[in-house]
Amino acid sequence: MNKEEMFNKFLEVMNNFAQLKAVVAVKDGFIMTTPFTICGSLFLLIACLPIPGWGDMMAGIFGPNWQAPMWTVCGGTFNLLAIIVVLSITYKYVANEGLDGMTAAGLALSSYVMLMPTEVVTEAGEKVGGVLPMGWTGSNGVITAIIISFAVSYIYCFCVKNHIGIKMPDSVPGGVARAFEALTPGFLVFLLSSALWAACHFMGETTVPELIFKMIQVPLQALSDTLAGGITIVGLQSLLFWAGIHGPNVVGGVVAPLLLANSMDNQALLDAGQSLVGNPAAKFITVQINDVFVKSGGCGLTLGLIIAGLMVAKSEQFKSLTKIAMVPGLFNINEPIIFGLPIVFNPYMMIPFIIVPIVALVVTWMAMYIGFLSPMGAIQVPWTTPPIIAGLLLDGWQGAVIQIINLVLSTIIYLPFIKGMDKSMLAEEAEMENAEN
Repeated sequence: MNKEEMFNKFLEVMNNFAQLKAVVAVKDGFIMTTPFTICGSLFLLIACLPIPGWGDMMAGIFGPNWQAPMWTVCGGTFNLLAIIVVLSITYKYVANEGLDGMTAAGLALSSYVMLMPTEVVTEAGEKVGGVLPMGWTGSNGVITAIIISFAVSYIYCFCVKNHIGIKMPDSVPGGVARAFEALTPGFLVFLLSSALWAACHFMGETTVPELIFKMIQVPLQALSDTLAGGITIVGLQSLLFWAGIHGPNVVGGVVAPLLLANSMDNQALLDAGQSLVGNPAAKFITVQINDVFVKSGGCGLTLGLIIAGLMVAKSEQFKSLTKIAMVPGLFNINEPIIFGLPIVFNPYMMIPFIIVPIVALVVTWMAMYIGFLSPMGAIQVPWTTPPIIAGLLLDGWQGAVIQIINLVLSTIIYLPFIKGMDKSMLAEEAEMENAEN
């Protein structure tokens, strides 16, 4: 098997992976979490705006507890992330199968609550029962929520599609029929949940979320937070996108929960009064690094490509395209470049499209390593926030500086490849002009 055949086989495997029901459900489900995380981030940003004197000014206007309403919003969004995930992924999975996603989502939520810890320990060491600890409704429970979503979705779809359960006459209203239709999968879900609870409680004195967190989520987060892991993530995103597969969606379906959990862990350190700069417990590779510092202008940091094109392009085709793509690119929309240039299967663009985001990741990682840039907490900015402004909002002037450095480096890297492609386009335009004459 030669290199081309191996590459085509790789693309076929990744394309098939992208079409898996579970991957599509995770992608669509996490999109549904966006309003919660972004809105929560906006309130958290107001509470912790990286402007000197901001906190003192607000305290002088609204009193010393002015941040309390902001923390309430954060508690109702970030601290319920696992609950939102178990609902949204189950709903999307089952709805994509053409079945009643809302009922299945309710079953998944019930199953998750059954398996959660129901005790908290106070600062005095006293155990309080009959509660839902927010430590397990947030990022610590995300992987458990995903697993439960898959299990409940499969059981529900299998039972309904194979007519396993109570079949009501056609004369019965649809809502009533669906309720009875869910009895059998609901019983199976709750039976399995009860058995898992008993196994963990009586055999290991633990719970399912705690067990999964220790055995799966912690190791996966540690792997995702290495520089090698980050390079793999951003490099694979670009490679797949160059090959015509939406890399961020495919890769994000797998790593987004881990990167989000990394940022939530950082936020927990901040909430405990710790600094993230120079803190060995802080995680570098978070969702903001991937979305804001590695993808300015879109996947592949194509805003640098557009700037390079504006600087050196001489062909009418390239000049026109970069002018059209500039405004969308400022808001991180790069479809005009991806499909208009195109970048997809373009031999001129493969190397820089993969190398540029890797360089941006290394620069950003090094900035955090030396303490110039702070690792990211829970604050996120809308994905359409223009570069430099996004960095300024996330980490003050240091964030803006790193985004500028990444843009400059991306422009420099893209320049020779743009010149080569532009030269080819000029030759094509000259041939067309000669043919017309």
